[in-house]
Formats: sequence, C-alpha cells, structure tokens
Amino acid sequence: MKIHDLKPAEGSNRARKRVGRGIGGKGGKTAGRGTKGQRARGSVPAGFEGGQMPLHMRVPKLRGFNNPFRVEYQALNLDVIDESGLDVVDPEALLAKSLVGKGSLVKVLGRGEITRAVTVKAHAFSKSAEAAIRAAGGTVEILPLPWGDRRPPAQGNHLTNR
Repeated sequence: MKIHDLKPAEGSNRARKRVGRGIGGKGGKTAGRGTKGQRARGSVPAGFEGGQMPLHMRVPKLRGFNNPFRVEYQALNLDVIDESGLDVVDPEALLAKSLVGKGSLVKVLGRGEITRAVTVKAHAFSKSAEAAIRAAGGTVEILPLPWGDRRPPAQGNHLTNR
C-alpha cells in the first residue's frame, strides 16, 4: 500500500453544496438566502447581532484580583537543608549555594527530616518545620520582611477611636 492508495471511509466526506451557479439546479438564483435584505447581500460581519451589543463585548474582561499585600516566598524543605551541609542556614548562604534566587524571601517547609543541629534564619517557617528543627537541637530565627508590614491599619469603629 502506498500513500496515494489511501482513501477516506465511504460516506465520511461529502462534497460541499455549490450554490449560486444558475437556475438549472437546486440553489440557483438567490442561493438559499431568501430575497433582499442585509443577510442576502453578504454584508453581515461574524458575530453581528443586529446592532445589539455583541456577546464578545458583553462578556466581562480582566476579571480577578491581584492582592497588593501578597508575600511570595521561595520554599525550602528540611531535606534540602540537611543535604546542604551548612551549619548556619540564612538567605545569603542559600544564595551562595544557588538554592534560592536573589532577593527572594525564604520559607522553610517540613518535607523530609533533619538529622543535625543547625541554625536556620528565614522569613517564615511552617509549624512542622519549626518543630523538627528544634527537635533536632537546632535554633530558628525569623527574619523581618525587608519592607516591614505593608498591611493597612486595622479598620475599627470610628466612634470608639476618639
């Protein structure tokens, strides 16, 4: 069998209907478009709804919400700290070993085990990671965020705050 012997299954492809080719056959003269009017003349753009606001313009765009106070951390797990061989783990030492990116905030997570006492300095810790480090005889130090607290002040009752 060669490529030119291949054919589609019988009845799977049909020739398209050729309209507007004279009065001799079906689909001549007005070619199934009726008489007169906008739709008979081929001047209706795709998606046109007769002057009504089209669906693609009615659907809302740019949905969602970007939280300006979101803090993005780079995750660092206990097994990575254990394998790193560092005694004092801080963002600078991790950057030197290419374990975190430049200027990224570090959050230590509890995957894996830590088998030795280490001092870990990071911007955030999960509860399981903090417990595991302390159980191994290590210490945990939470570093302040470089910009401080960006949250807006708490909203209270304006009558009681006089």
